[in-house]
Amino acid sequence: MYHHPSQMQPLFPNGTEELEDLALPILSHSATLGGQLHPLSRQPIIELLRIINSYYSNRLEGHHTHPIDIEKAMRQDYSADPAKRALQIESGIHIQVQRQIEQRLVTETSLNVADSQFIRWIHQQFYEPMPDELKWVSDPTHQTQVEVKAGPLRDREVQVGRHIPPRYDTLPLFLKTFSAAYSPTQSHGAKKLVAAAASHHRLMWIHPFLDGNGRVARLFSDAYLGQILTGYGFWTVSRGLARQRNDYLAALTQGDAPRQHDYDGRGNLSNQGLLAFCRFFLETCLDQITFMQNLLQLEALLERIRGYVEARRTGLLPFPPLRSEATDILQAVLLRGKLSRGEAQKVTQLPERTARNILKQLLTEGLLVSPTAKGVVRLGIPSAVAYYWLPQLYSSAY
Repeated sequence: MYHHPSQMQPLFPNGTEELEDLALPILSHSATLGGQLHPLSRQPIIELLRIINSYYSNRLEGHHTHPIDIEKAMRQDYSADPAKRALQIESGIHIQVQRQIEQRLVTETSLNVADSQFIRWIHQQFYEPMPDELKWVSDPTHQTQVEVKAGPLRDREVQVGRHIPPRYDTLPLFLKTFSAAYSPTQSHGAKKLVAAAASHHRLMWIHPFLDGNGRVARLFSDAYLGQILTGYGFWTVSRGLARQRNDYLAALTQGDAPRQHDYDGRGNLSNQGLLAFCRFFLETCLDQITFMQNLLQLEALLERIRGYVEARRTGLLPFPPLRSEATDILQAVLLRGKLSRGEAQKVTQLPERTARNILKQLLTEGLLVSPTAKGVVRLGIPSAVAYYWLPQLYSSAY
């Protein structure tokens, strides 16, 4: 049983030069991600990726709520099935917490995301609005169900697989050490990303809450990466972790291992285990950036929009038909960021009534959005359409 923060060593693996070399392209490529797109056309992609992040993070917990159902939940359109409804609410809460984190990063420039108060705040924001049926966990020791309180550290001993986390009464000490070591201000350059990787593992290892530790750790990593990286929000680490679930869990277990031999560092835990986890985490980050770089190439995106409209025009997709001139409007909005309704009609070179009907259909379906009934139009990317415009962003299984 772990009872002193020194037993969490190493906090950073020896031999970080390899990891810092891996971190450098993450820093540079994340900063340029989405740069080909008009700033206003980037926003619907960021909003869509909040849904994708929620989908994949909950999928890691065995909770499968399709992005289309998550999007419905955001419109208060819930399933009649109580279990499915509860999972929709859970996904919506995840998105709301993401937004709250993003807002705090903007307004609190000196925020230490590794501080225990911030980590407890994430847990509180996630669990306070949670449906009651999702607030209970099993206590195998006492063969009973225990309610998960929003925010407090756990008040009992737990075991996660073969890993026995620190004693509950020592959690404040472990989290104080965690905060001091992983505060983003304590690292510089590429080492900040090494800190982001190592802190993800060590937070999971501490297991500060009775339940929700995986979700909190991923939201914490979202906050950490959002604070240290330009461009985070155009990609999500949860997608990569969920798509390699078995490898992710194996890497976490490897990082939990005690020191193996004289060449395995000088801490209580395995240096090689933490090094392997950090390598896996950073490789996952780079893989997700590369995936989104390919997906957001402007010419390819314009062509996928054209192909989507053509498939609907010819009846190849199970949606109402669209006229081919819808391509002209959608591509113009993507390139320019926004159009007045008069401009949107002019780009089709169709009679005013016909062009207005196309515009109305695109607005009704959410392919365009507008703040007012007569205001400018901007791009919208509903989850159902994202499957065609941004293929492989999420699983097609419904």
